[in-house]
Amino acid sequence: MRLKMEIAENIPMKRREFLVGAARVTGAAWFASHGLAQAMAALPPLSGKLAASDTVKLGNTGIQTSRLAMGTGTVGTGHHSHQTALGVKGLSDLLLNGYDRGLRFFDSADSYGSHPHVAEALKHVARDKVTVLTKTWARDAASARADLDRFRKELGTDHIDVCLMHCLTEADWTERYRGVMDVLSEAKQKGIIRAHGCSCHSIEALRAAAKSPWVEVDMVRINPIGSHMDADPETVVSVLRQMKAAGKGIVGMKILGQGDLATRQDEAIKYALSLGLLDAFTIGAESRAEQEDLIRRIAAAA
Repeated sequence: MRLKMEIAENIPMKRREFLVGAARVTGAAWFASHGLAQAMAALPPLSGKLAASDTVKLGNTGIQTSRLAMGTGTVGTGHHSHQTALGVKGLSDLLLNGYDRGLRFFDSADSYGSHPHVAEALKHVARDKVTVLTKTWARDAASARADLDRFRKELGTDHIDVCLMHCLTEADWTERYRGVMDVLSEAKQKGIIRAHGCSCHSIEALRAAAKSPWVEVDMVRINPIGSHMDADPETVVSVLRQMKAAGKGIVGMKILGQGDLATRQDEAIKYALSLGLLDAFTIGAESRAEQEDLIRRIAAAA
C-alpha cells in the first residue's frame, strides 16, 4: 500500500489532473448510460397520441399554449445565445417556422438578448395566438419595474404572458426578493403580465417555489440523467409532484441535458412526456431542420 502511495505521489501534477479528469468523464458516461436505462425502465407507458403542437394549460393560470416552447437561450448569457447568433431575421424566421407547425410558445429572456428577435416574429402573427415568456434578473423592486417597461418596448407588445424571476438559487428567495414579487403581482393586477413565477437553479430554491402560493409558473431543469439539474431526477420529481398538486404551471427545461443527451434524444423526450408532471417543455433548436426533427421525435415518442 505504501509503495502504491509513493508511486501516486510521484505522478506529475498535470498527469494526475489528466487521470482525475478522465475518471470523471468515464463516470459521467457510465451514469448517462446506466442512469438513463434505469430511469426509462421505471417509466409508465405513454398512451394516446402526443404532439409538440398540442394545446396545454399552464397550471391554474388560464394560459393555453403549445406543449413545446421554442427556446431562444441555448447557453444564453450576457445577452447572447446560440439562437440569437442567427441574427434577428434568422431567429425570427425560425420562430415563425415553428408557428406554422403549431408551436405557440416563445421562450425568451433578457439575458439571452432575444427580445428583438421575438419582437420581429410577433409582427407577423396575431398577438393573442402566442404565449410570450420572458425572465428578469431583477433582485429589487426598482429594477423589476424598469425591466417590465423595457421588456415590453423591446418585445413590441403591451403585455407579457409569463414573467419569471430568473435563475433563483437562494433557499430564502421568497423573503429576500419580496420587493420583486410585489412588483410582478402589481403588474399582473394591471394586466401588464398574465402570470408570474420563477426559474430555479438549486434544489433549495425549487423547494421554496413549490411551497410559495405566489409562484404560478415554474421553469424546472429535468432530464433522466440529472445533467445540469438541481438534484438527482428522483428528488426533483418529488418536488414537481408538490407543484403539480398545488396547481402550478410547470415548464421543463434542460430536457436534453444541455447537449449531454444529444445522442439519446428519443429517450429524453419520452422521459419528459411520461412523467405526467410537465405542462410544457422548452428546447432550443438552432435550425429549421433541427426544429422539425424535434417535432417529429415528440410525435414518435408515444
